[in-house]
Amino acid sequence: MTAPQPSERLDSRITRSYGTLPPQERRAADTLLEHLDDLATYRAAELAALAGVSKATMSRLFRTLGFADFDEVRDHLRSLRTSGEPQRIDGPPDIASLAAAETASIEAALQQPALADAVELLAGARQVLVVGWRNSYPVALHLREQLIQARPTVAVGPVPGQMIGEEVTDLGPDDVVVAIGFRRRPKLFGSFIDAVLETDARLVVLADPTGRVHLARAHVGLECPVEGRLAFDSYAAAMSLVAALADGVLGERGREGSQRVAAISRAYGDLGEVE
Repeated sequence: MTAPQPSERLDSRITRSYGTLPPQERRAADTLLEHLDDLATYRAAELAALAGVSKATMSRLFRTLGFADFDEVRDHLRSLRTSGEPQRIDGPPDIASLAAAETASIEAALQQPALADAVELLAGARQVLVVGWRNSYPVALHLREQLIQARPTVAVGPVPGQMIGEEVTDLGPDDVVVAIGFRRRPKLFGSFIDAVLETDARLVVLADPTGRVHLARAHVGLECPVEGRLAFDSYAAAMSLVAALADGVLGERGREGSQRVAAISRAYGDLGEVE
């Protein structure tokens, strides 16, 4: 049997090894699969008892799967969460600690000195292109919808069903691209940054800590945490950062920005679009 790779998921390791496992280890493996979502909440002895096998059998299974012990299994599961994979949380959330964690994330995002640099770029650009894929796309779309209130010529990409290449072609040194890339980014994110930098456009990158390699390449990098106390990532800090960027741009645009807001509001009324 081929030795497992360090990056190979636990369930994949079990699937690949299952046919060669002795009956007792197979029972132990079945228990791991049944409790995959909340495995880290158990102790090794508890898992052995659930499977009806000895602790020694459970330990042999861990070694067969490429782990030294159950602590390594827990580390492996934590690394999956760090990469953005949802992991079920056992029991109801502690609302107070959840709210405190969200507040801390928002404060960390809004207290970055680079925020002012990003505002300056966005306010003065000839045109702004905001780009995001997967979970980053709603944040990109929201940023575009806020910026367009304060300044003209703001686009979002990629348009659903379309590619991103044509959006880069007309960029120049007077333009700004905001690339939003939270964890579980598509592999083309780095290639997109390469393409933007070749155009001489100014680049703002908004990403969580897993995107620091991309943040370091930007003219302005804004780090925004998304990992919280629940199974799925939280974008509360990201949306707060969007609001702060748009508010800053509106302030930088001065009277011109205020007049644009008023004109848009009149257009809403003329079209009967909002209550």
